[in-house]
Amino acid sequence: MPELPEIEAHAERLATALVGQQLVALEPLSFTVLKTYDPPAQAASDHPLVDIGHRGKYLLLDFGDLTFVVHLMQGGRLRPDPKRAKKPRGGLARWTFADGQALLLTEAGTEKRAGVWVVAGDPQTQVPLDHLGPDADGVTVEDLSSTLAESSMRLHGFLRDQSRIAGLGRRLANEICHRARLSPFASTKKLEPGEVARLHRAMHECIAESLDFERSLKEMSSSTDRPAEVHHRTGEACPVCGDEIREVAYSKYTVHYCANCQTGGKVLADNTTSKFLK
Repeated sequence: MPELPEIEAHAERLATALVGQQLVALEPLSFTVLKTYDPPAQAASDHPLVDIGHRGKYLLLDFGDLTFVVHLMQGGRLRPDPKRAKKPRGGLARWTFADGQALLLTEAGTEKRAGVWVVAGDPQTQVPLDHLGPDADGVTVEDLSSTLAESSMRLHGFLRDQSRIAGLGRRLANEICHRARLSPFASTKKLEPGEVARLHRAMHECIAESLDFERSLKEMSSSTDRPAEVHHRTGEACPVCGDEIREVAYSKYTVHYCANCQTGGKVLADNTTSKFLK
């Protein structure tokens, strides 16, 4: 799933091409794509696009009085649509503009979980954004320390919890833990001030590096192309120490780590019922 750096860079690219253009209509191509019914999507017709921004993993298409909040989920993409095919492959929704440009929301696979919310007023205070924690790239070390202390969970899960910190996913959680030299299963409440400082620095460095990478591209990267030192590198040599990258596999995701860099050389058991290193 695209994380904060991919979403931010993509919002910048789309904004450059479309800000100021007048909306003709949003055309739903799937009955599942619209997650709201009031206000109606057509209420934004004839309004100019003010901005395309982001919040966490969500894209925000701001038309002044109304905002389209878009979540791409795992296989979704929002791209320019010059062909405007009647039945585009994987098509979920299309925004058309008065100058002839169009944006097409697609999703690969069969689940079709990507969606669009039409929100009047401040979208930050409404579903689906109202539950989000602060964006990860804006968190101060003091905020991070406080949020960690209020939690009682494993660090990797904390980083992926959008209600605590928004915008991070599996890849960045793996990379941040490795960069900070912390076990992915360290207890959030037991982190020392020096460890919190390392975590904060690693978070901002990993996000900044990923954002620089995304900004160098003409369109959003695929998940396999995104920079990673440990994520999906099981069996390879750690670029820091040369030890083997290991994994803890779950049904829906995998934690990748270097035992030498992060857990004092101890190997984490590869099942959910074991007593993990704290």
